[in-house]
Amino acid sequence: MVKEEEVMLALQAVEDPELDISIVDLGLVYAVRFEDRDEGKHAEIDLTLTSPGCPAAPEIMAAAHRAALQTDGLKSVHINLVWTPRWDPRVHATEDARMDMGIWD
Repeated sequence: MVKEEEVMLALQAVEDPELDISIVDLGLVYAVRFEDRDEGKHAEIDLTLTSPGCPAAPEIMAAAHRAALQTDGLKSVHINLVWTPRWDPRVHATEDARMDMGIWD
């Protein structure tokens, strides 16, 4: 059985190319849902970006798709680009990511 933690571990390797920080640590991955399909296990991944005008959006989404497909047991993946809730590094990013961005609480 595929678990959310396994998909998140695979996505950990994907970095925002402008910040050089993992999309998981940035808190850009909002949700991972699974569906059973005839061809096998499918994952729906809700992903946001640091801004709506992010020039690296196609690169990040493609890298997330490729990384998630590396998860054992997954046959297909769909990346949903979402904008709600709006990404806020003070809320969504890990403490380490905030420090890397120079955000001090």
